[in-house]
Formats: sequence, structure tokens, C-alpha cells
Amino acid sequence: MDDLGSADQSDSRVIMLGGGNPGRIDEVENYFRQLMTDLLADGNVFEDMVAKYDSPIGNPEFRGALAQLLVKKYGWPISEKNIAITNGSQSSFFVLFNLFSGKFSGQKTKKILLPLIPEYVGYADAGLGEEIFVANLPKIERLENQMFKYRVDFDQLDVSNNIGAMCVSRPTNPTGNVLTNGEIEKLRKLCERINIPLILDCAYGTPFPNIIFNDVKPYWDENTVVCMSLSKLGLAGIRTGIVVANESIIRRISSANAILSLAPGSFGPTLMTKSLTNEKIIQLSDAYIRPFYKAKALSAVAMLHNELAGLPYHIHEPEGAIFLWLWLEGLPITSQCLYKRLKTRGVYVIPGEKFFPGIVDSTWRHQRECIRISYATDDKTVSDGIDIIAEEVHRAYKDR
Repeated sequence: MDDLGSADQSDSRVIMLGGGNPGRIDEVENYFRQLMTDLLADGNVFEDMVAKYDSPIGNPEFRGALAQLLVKKYGWPISEKNIAITNGSQSSFFVLFNLFSGKFSGQKTKKILLPLIPEYVGYADAGLGEEIFVANLPKIERLENQMFKYRVDFDQLDVSNNIGAMCVSRPTNPTGNVLTNGEIEKLRKLCERINIPLILDCAYGTPFPNIIFNDVKPYWDENTVVCMSLSKLGLAGIRTGIVVANESIIRRISSANAILSLAPGSFGPTLMTKSLTNEKIIQLSDAYIRPFYKAKALSAVAMLHNELAGLPYHIHEPEGAIFLWLWLEGLPITSQCLYKRLKTRGVYVIPGEKFFPGIVDSTWRHQRECIRISYATDDKTVSDGIDIIAEEVHRAYKDR
């Protein structure tokens, strides 16, 4: 994050393919601008938004509107009491992970189980104490045309008595992997059997921003915690996270909000409540956001195939999110070394070894052969960046 922040301030050209900023979509941004204009013209709404604290659980109108939308769209048996607002997804996971991991009175130290890695790099340092994660290595399914996909290895999945919760993102950052309905159901049953929550990170998923390129069934029950966000709609700067859970967990999140920040921010919920009520947020996601990223994913895959021809590369099947996951099998240097070489040329990606928290087998070479590439920016930037990535990768194999 320090590197990415410094790069944004650089005077020389930077090709930013490493961050998680959402793409700029004219139709979506124009709608947000109109919402802001309407808000400023609506009596004292602006003044109330900036001058008053929301409650620690979050804006009641936003929570009520979201609950109604989820009931209508998915039939989830929830109300506003099942929803809490946080200051962004990172805040949500900091609270959740520390609620369900660590040393509890008279008990063993609890861990968070990641049933499929690689996983989101932002999880890695969320624990207040010792390493809080244990991770399950994936099955690697090789597909045609140098594509591949990670699958949950249920045969090796150890749900022992020191697990406090299970967490998985859908779609997954960094790989774009989308767990199937069957995989989610198996994980749900495992969690139910040992009475731990299943945490589903849907920051890129349904119902918004719906950056999922195949059909999936959204899921929630009393033992499931669904986390959402307004960031990947194009509102990353307003830091609005959403947690849907049973009322006991929601009360604990509200208490944590009160301690950590007194109250979550009001801007995001105030701006977007109307978009939940009239379902415009769904229309934008389905009509503009999802097609935008799907087209960019296909374009970036084609660029990589063209530039890396002749090398032992593999691309994870892009099923959602805003990144490509590139596996360079047998890479003579580590992904961290490749990252540093690219940085000297003004290209920023994320080295793959950062996305494997909780892994026990540090000798597993695969984790050091991958990089994450964002394709959310403009096409020329993506193309220029992939050209330089390909040059450095070709050089690494040639010089071994």
C-alpha cells in the first residue's frame, strides 16, 4: 500500500495495475453526480448528513431499504436488525475476524479457516494477536488454452475444534474465482455441523456490483455472514461496508463500531438509500458494471495470450471481480522479484505470495509463481502494462 500510494504521487508515468480502484464508467458516474446534486438541493439533507452522527449500527433508512431489497430479490428472512454498516469492508473484516479468533476464556486459541487460497491480501494482517489463519491448499484444475481454475479440496479440508469461523470471498480477489453453488453448500453444511459461522465476502458479488460472469445463487441464513460494499460500484472513496448476519452478531458489530469510530460514516448510506428503494443500484450493476468488466477481462486475457506465447504461463479463468491471476509455472525468480523489476519500469502489480495467509507449507513453489493484474483502468494503460510485464517475464525465463 505504501508503494501504491507513492506511485500515485510520482511525476513520471505510472502504469497502475496493482491497486483495487474500480473502473470509471461514464453512465454510472453521471448517475452518482446526479444523486449528489439532488441531495444538495433537498432541504437540510446535506447538513444533517455532515453535522450528525448516525447510530453505531448505521443509517436506519439505508438498512431498512437494503433489507427490503434483499427480501424482495432473494427471499432472505431478514430485517434492518440483521444489517450493520461499517467504514468499509476492511473494517468489517477486522471486527469479524477478531470476534471469532484468538484466545477465549477457558478455550483453545481459535483460528479463521480459509477453505480456498489464494485469498484477499487485506485479510492477512487483520488479527490483533498471533497468526489467526489456517488455510487449505487448492486443487488446480488445468483447462484448455492455458487457462486453469482453483477448486476447494474438500478431501484435505480440516475443520478441527480450534476453528472459530470460515471465510471465503465470492468472487475471489485475487483470482476472479467464483465458488459454485455446490461448493458453497458443502461449506455451509460443514460450518453448521461444528456450529461456526460461514463468512462470505461479496464485495464484488451479488446483488451489487454483480461483477460475476456466470449464474450463481446468493445465499444467507442465520449461520452465514454476508459482507458487501459500495466500493466496487465506483464509490471506493466513501468507505461504506455492509454486514448481513444474525442479530447477535450485528449487535456485536455495532458495539465494535462505537468503540473504534463512534459511528460509521453517513455519506454513503445517505447518497445511496434512494438507489436501493427504486432498485437503480441493481439496474446499474446489471446494465453497465458487469458488462464493462466482462469485456475488459476478455480483452486482457487476449492480450496476455498474445504477449506470452511460447511460455509456460496459465491464466485463472476470470469468473468475476476486476483482476487477472497469472501463474508463471516454473518461474526462475520469485513473484516478489518480478514485482520489483516491474516497479523500476513504472508498472505496478501485486506479487502472488502476498495472497497465501495461513499456509503451512512454505516450500510450495506455486505461491511464488503468480501475480495479480488489475484490468479496471483504461485499455491503453492495461495494454502498455501487459507489454512490459511480458518483456520482463520473457527475460526472466531467458536468463535462467
